[in-house]
Amino acid sequence: METNAYLHGGPLGSARFKSCPEDFVVEELLGFEPSGVGEHCLVWVEKRDLDSNTAGARLADALGLRRRLVSHCGLKDRHAVTRQWFSLHMPGQPSPEPAALESEGLRVLRITRNTRKLRRGIHFGNRFTIRLREPGFDLAAAQQRWQKIADEGVPNFFGDQRFGNEGRNVEKALDMFRGEFTPGDRLLRGLLLSSVRSFLFNAVIEERMTRGLWNQALPGEVYGFPDNGTILLINNQRGDEPQRFAEGKLELTAPLWGCGELHTADEVRALEQEVASRFAEHTAGLEAAGLRQERRVMRLRPINPTLIALPDGDLQLTFDLPRGTYATTILRELAELEESRETP
Repeated sequence: METNAYLHGGPLGSARFKSCPEDFVVEELLGFEPSGVGEHCLVWVEKRDLDSNTAGARLADALGLRRRLVSHCGLKDRHAVTRQWFSLHMPGQPSPEPAALESEGLRVLRITRNTRKLRRGIHFGNRFTIRLREPGFDLAAAQQRWQKIADEGVPNFFGDQRFGNEGRNVEKALDMFRGEFTPGDRLLRGLLLSSVRSFLFNAVIEERMTRGLWNQALPGEVYGFPDNGTILLINNQRGDEPQRFAEGKLELTAPLWGCGELHTADEVRALEQEVASRFAEHTAGLEAAGLRQERRVMRLRPINPTLIALPDGDLQLTFDLPRGTYATTILRELAELEESRETP
């Protein structure tokens, strides 16, 4: 389901990506300091080649807790080294020692307490440190492209992860809409619905890029703040939004499809309805599922981006991103990523 639209002219060349977990390091940015007291034990862990749900299950099992009493802010890549928070609901119980929680691929870095549990999506974002091996392009070209990415951002496409193995989640979702496939649980159903919304979101961005309207504010826009997901609906706008967009303080948005009227008006609504009309089965299925119209900003800018050349010629990139966005969406504008994992 990957889009072929590029803002900066396409990747410069190929590079090896995620050859080993240490090539892709993710650190969760919680955005607040735990209170230090409360019935929820917060555990800051480092995981290697371990997905978030499996790590949470291990923490629960280590303490004899029901797995529903362990929560986290978001899913992190498995084939990576990731640092993230988990909350364990332990009212009236002392915090465990780190050694009681550790296992292969899971190391405890800090334990504290908090008055509230961690919920999905409450963190600010993630910090990435990524190594691209054997880049098929020179350093000067990489630095120039990286500067353009930093200055102008990239289209905030949903990444391949959203569309499942071989991009088949949308196809499975359509089968579900037709009654030809029944997902085994609510989690899978939610993933399939999200893939269709993501597909339509990407299609609207790609259409605006094709028409040369990527960076142009049209009558009827809905704007959003790039760092926190807050949306400015038309009735809540004060009139200077096009100017604030030009200054980089606001971004244009595209729809996350659901039932109800589009939040846009005039030219923007007409464009979005035209794109949606090409995918009537997709939109009808989302509406029948009861999802509501929502919005998401169309541009993704890396925060505090750096690029350095390592002694062996590999590239190391560091940057922060808001929650719910994808590092690969940034990287695809620089390099064609070739995933080939080294065997231990």
